[in-house]
Amino acid sequence: MKPFLGEDFLLETRTSRTLYHEFAKNMPIIDYHCHLSAKEIAENRQFSSMAEMWLGEDHYKWRMLRTFGVPEAYITGNKSEKEKFMKWAELVPDLIGNPLYHWTHLELQRCFGIFDSLNKNSAEKIWEACNQELKKERLSARGIIKQFNVKMLCTTDDPVDSLIHHKQLKEDSSFEVDVLPTFRPDRAFNIEVDGFLDYIGELEQVSDTAIRTFTDFKKALEIRINYFHEVGCRLSDHGLDTGFYRNYSEEEVESIFQQARERNSLSTEEVIKFKTAVLVALGRLYARKGWAMQLHIGGLRGVNKRMVAQVGMNTGFDSIADFSYAADLGSFLNHLEVTNELPKTILYGLNPRDNYMLATMAGNFQSEIPGKIQHGTAWWFNDQRDGMEDQLKTLANVGLLSKFIGMLTDSRSLLSYTRHEYFRRILCNIIGKWVENGEYPNDLDHIGKIVKDICYYNIQEYLDVTYLEKERSQ
Repeated sequence: MKPFLGEDFLLETRTSRTLYHEFAKNMPIIDYHCHLSAKEIAENRQFSSMAEMWLGEDHYKWRMLRTFGVPEAYITGNKSEKEKFMKWAELVPDLIGNPLYHWTHLELQRCFGIFDSLNKNSAEKIWEACNQELKKERLSARGIIKQFNVKMLCTTDDPVDSLIHHKQLKEDSSFEVDVLPTFRPDRAFNIEVDGFLDYIGELEQVSDTAIRTFTDFKKALEIRINYFHEVGCRLSDHGLDTGFYRNYSEEEVESIFQQARERNSLSTEEVIKFKTAVLVALGRLYARKGWAMQLHIGGLRGVNKRMVAQVGMNTGFDSIADFSYAADLGSFLNHLEVTNELPKTILYGLNPRDNYMLATMAGNFQSEIPGKIQHGTAWWFNDQRDGMEDQLKTLANVGLLSKFIGMLTDSRSLLSYTRHEYFRRILCNIIGKWVENGEYPNDLDHIGKIVKDICYYNIQEYLDVTYLEKERSQ
């Protein structure tokens, strides 16, 4: 019987083991999409307890606790941190088959040196041991990032954010990890959402621009893109949960914008036309800057309205949507391609049924930039072994796996860097099995290079962040 989470965990063949241990394991990390707090990194946050670090904002765990029948008081409520931790420990043994079981124990092993299984009986001992370790510098925010050999990470930031903590980190020579912002303008194109006019006011203030027309609106966003670029941003990100492309005219969009300013109701068609116009305008600006545009498509958010009203959005009440968007996506990308203004683009689909559509859509718009349009890594509910394998094999079948830009954490937890190890083991296992099945030559030099490229070098080249080395040398 193989040891639990042993050194060859998930590695089923000799070639898989060689690829992981000799090529993938020690590669640095570029975490190009996450939800970490730049403030916590700048201030080098030291967590007070394991519950604060592990359970504070983890809706993956919250969903499982609710499914286990745990009262909300122990999840997002006012129970003590220790009580919340104990409820989590009680649940963990029942997570068989769920990636949270692996992630939980990978984090305990890699970060805390604890190899015991977490359960009701071991909880007290692990609680005390982890809390003692959390007092050490190596488990501060910066300490964890350094432990995992992270060279660069990209946070997720609203266009109106000051980026003050990114600036502080940029000027801090004692911390050599590049912490870059990502431009996430969802509030700028979700015209149908309450608070859109308030957002215009915020945008006016930070851009020092009076926004009276749609042209003014676009100019204000361009000012913020320029500002983000100066601070180091090289990526944008967009959450697209409904239709997002319709043919439009500038006159139509100006009229829609004015109706919104006058608080008139908008039709679904008008909302989508506005989103299209904003996305097209932004895409052109990204192309000029050389940025990559990320599209996260297919979330059905805040489904349980009673619980959302009680504990808020982004707390574990979201699902996979099933709307069809191939035509919208193709039309949107083509709109920018026609004028040669399509930026590098990463396509993430939440519904796994869309994997082949996304991978083949990416193939329609490739160019002289290697892997310019990417079928992004398995996202959210697909961020587990089956989901990763499906995405990797789909990409290999209809695209070019060797140019894939690899894994990201998409997480608010610093401990989630173990997921890069999880991904790398899965990647090496797939390729190793192809070799040992006689489907690819046993050319370790070449397949080893492919593995290292997917783990690190492809994303480094894709983001074109060589300027960072020059800045550090000055």
